[in-house]
Amino acid sequence: MSKLRRQLSGNTSSTIEPKKLSEMKAKTGNLYESIAIIAKRANQINISIKEELHNKLEEFASHTDSLEEIHENKEQIEISRAYERMPNPALLATTEFLEDKVYFRRNDDNLLA
Repeated sequence: MSKLRRQLSGNTSSTIEPKKLSEMKAKTGNLYESIAIIAKRANQINISIKEELHNKLEEFASHTDSLEEIHENKEQIEISRAYERMPNPALLATTEFLEDKVYFRRNDDNLLA
């Protein structure tokens, strides 16, 4: 099991819970900035999950072009189902952000007064 899968399976719940916007705003002082940070982290998580899935499925890939040789692989289907059951990257990123597990910094030089 990969590091990402262990991390994801440990801190998620099966239900979606409402989050307090005031808590998100308190982390950065700006709700929209907090949402942008969460969105960037969700994108990172999504890319990692996709790469991991494609690497695992590549093991079962057949590189021939013949349609007769295409068949269902039970292991491949189980891997795909396991990734489908994983929580949404946006929910994971929000949880990480609220638990102060996301590092972010500001580039104050480009801000307008």
